[in-house]
Amino acid sequence: MGKQRIKPNYHRRVLRLPDLDHCKLAVLNSLGSPASRRVYEYAIDQFIAWYCSEPRLALNRIVVVRYRLYLESRHLAANTINQQLAAVRRLAHEAADSGLLSPELAVGISRVKGVKQLGFRAGNWLSAEQSSEVLKYAGGDTMRAKRDYAMLAMLFGCGFRRSELVGLGLDDIQMRQGHWAVVDLIGKGGHIRTVPIPNWVKAALDQWTQSAGVSEGKIFRAVAGRGKVWGSGISQNVVWYVVRTCCERAGLEHIAPHDLRRTCAKLCHDRGGELEQIQFLLGHASVQTTERYLGCKQNLGHPVNDLFDLGTEGRRSQENDDESATVKASDPVEKTTGPGIECSHGGAEHDRPVCDSTPLSLPERTDLVEIRKAHRPHSLRRCPGARASRGDSGSKEDGQRDPAIVGSLGLGKLPDATS
Repeated sequence: MGKQRIKPNYHRRVLRLPDLDHCKLAVLNSLGSPASRRVYEYAIDQFIAWYCSEPRLALNRIVVVRYRLYLESRHLAANTINQQLAAVRRLAHEAADSGLLSPELAVGISRVKGVKQLGFRAGNWLSAEQSSEVLKYAGGDTMRAKRDYAMLAMLFGCGFRRSELVGLGLDDIQMRQGHWAVVDLIGKGGHIRTVPIPNWVKAALDQWTQSAGVSEGKIFRAVAGRGKVWGSGISQNVVWYVVRTCCERAGLEHIAPHDLRRTCAKLCHDRGGELEQIQFLLGHASVQTTERYLGCKQNLGHPVNDLFDLGTEGRRSQENDDESATVKASDPVEKTTGPGIECSHGGAEHDRPVCDSTPLSLPERTDLVEIRKAHRPHSLRRCPGARASRGDSGSKEDGQRDPAIVGSLGLGKLPDATS
């Protein structure tokens, strides 16, 4: 009786659509956060659509690198590309754990690097005037206008995320230390925080709840065309639609709900709010994240390159050149005809320049002048020559000019050193 042959452990390299759906379900079940499930589901669906549109390929490192190049060709942000690649790596690991993919291929896929991002993308903030303008266009007497105004007031005044605003219940709003607040709000990453509610936001919220008859459950509900309130809540797409519509009415484009969260942080900081308190308000685990929301590192309101204007300085220099050219081109100044000192080359003093190429001959002074002072020893100083400049001449301590030093050159008589 021969030996029993051992069947080799065979792992498939090509995953079909049922296999991909099975791995996708395993990935989603391993996630605890609803927001993470939504993001990973969208990323995996995008990869499956691209993978099935390509010729039948093995799911390996080369294929994932090609998918990364495809994402880069769409000019997506670095964070978006890295998020998509993280979902693909998670999908490969679940396929390997289920026996649908070779472990070596899953390890190779995990070695695919993401896109490196240098610096941070600039956020979008609204000023206080723009925020008031958006709220003005959202207000009205209809039921939908009251709901939209209350939603925007919560986003501007409290800095909520879309998911936090949608899941906000009426029982979450309580009184703490004489102030209304959303107590024990569970935010992103499971962080728990308490968000205070300003009085003007609470007034807008009360107006909506009283008009809609909301006494329990979710605060914000769907509103029909005729103003009828129905359902038990709204989706995050409703928040996106309300923000986009009201901002477009105010003349603002490309404004997302998260930009209102940045605006809340920016307005708090401009009004003198402490950085630590803003961090508690937004629920950030790191203060560096709060600084990025505030835009503290780069001040675009008063940039440093606005301190100079080369265009203005260039125009001023050009105007000065034009003025000097006008003076040169003008008529000569009227000269005096009175008698003057004759120069060496003839003519009057005003008709001819005083300076000549031949140096003026002056008697050479080589006398030694003795300077006596009570608090210094006797010293001797040699008088400078006739060509000495005014700046090189010495002076006494009392501020008077040394008579032994020749001042400006002239045609008069030199002072006597012994006088």
